Amino acid sequence: MLGGEADGTGCSLSGRDAAMDRTLAAVYAPRAEGGGGPRSGGLGGSAPQVARWLGDIRGYFPSSVVQVMQQDAIERLGLTRLLMEPEMLEAVEPDVHLVGTLISLGKALPETTRETARAVVRKVVADLERRIATKTRSVVGGALDRSARTNRPRHRDIDWDRTIRANLRNYLPEHRTVVPERLVGYARAQQALKKEVILCIDQSGSMAASVVHSSVFGAVLASMPSLRTRLVVFDTSVVDLTEELSDPVDVLFGVQLGGGTDINRALAYCQSKISRPADTVVVLISDLYEGGIRDEMLKRVAAMKSAGVEFVALLALSDEGAPSYDREHAAALAALDAPAFACTPDLFPEVMAAALQKRPLPVPER
Repeated sequence: MLGGEADGTGCSLSGRDAAMDRTLAAVYAPRAEGGGGPRSGGLGGSAPQVARWLGDIRGYFPSSVVQVMQQDAIERLGLTRLLMEPEMLEAVEPDVHLVGTLISLGKALPETTRETARAVVRKVVADLERRIATKTRSVVGGALDRSARTNRPRHRDIDWDRTIRANLRNYLPEHRTVVPERLVGYARAQQALKKEVILCIDQSGSMAASVVHSSVFGAVLASMPSLRTRLVVFDTSVVDLTEELSDPVDVLFGVQLGGGTDINRALAYCQSKISRPADTVVVLISDLYEGGIRDEMLKRVAAMKSAGVEFVALLALSDEGAPSYDREHAAALAALDAPAFACTPDLFPEVMAAALQKRPLPVPER
């Protein structure tokens, strides 16, 4: 609705409105062909011009809109190469999509930009960890041993619901609080009884947001003493990034987005690492567009299921809505009692808790 000329509104703008119109036109205005016709936007090839544009949109629009405009500019105007300049990265509003762009650039980033890129990625990862770590540790930790209780739990193992119920007689009306005279918590699983989790992540280009969230969740799960967590990423080859799990930023820069997909090969590797099937959860995060041997992939899933492995297939791990995926493969997995569904980061802790307890998964409504 902004602007005049070919917009059809017949309105002229000035001041802040005109500036907002220019920032939008740079990405969304139709390109002029010849002399007349629609007005022509664009950021050109000038890095300083792009830096000014990035600064403008942050001044005119809220963060959520800025992130959408940045992604559209990268896709519509081919700005990937401009993200290789440190001053560009410092001006960009960090988000999951930008992290996906940076890790897809990978080794193409010049040396002068890599530290800035890592700082941008670290900022997004830290924000994600703040959002998910507490809930994940609480929900997943509680699921590991619901039957075993202790009256001397560590702070992170306290079952607050049962503790409050056990201390209701100690309610102080004048302070509107309950004095937790007796703590009830979850007993820590013995070392020999640790559950094992294998995250098997498709690193094809379409899975960028899922790769980012999966890496952060992997680091959180790896920090839990009662779990053994393995992180495997794959395209047509397979890479085990378990040793990098102490720092999800290192994990992300160990990923190479793009390329083909060989789920069968990835599952073969994961299968070779399973020593206690009944205590193992395998989480495949993939859109299921298989480039390998389809029948072999399904046979591996069936073999793991029959051995006692809890197998979970997530079509995406992101907030991006319904993903594109191979419906035939998803239906084939469902027939093996391994339902495939998209999962938001908020739902993932409940999915993991249910898988660890071998309960029905909280599959979202279609």
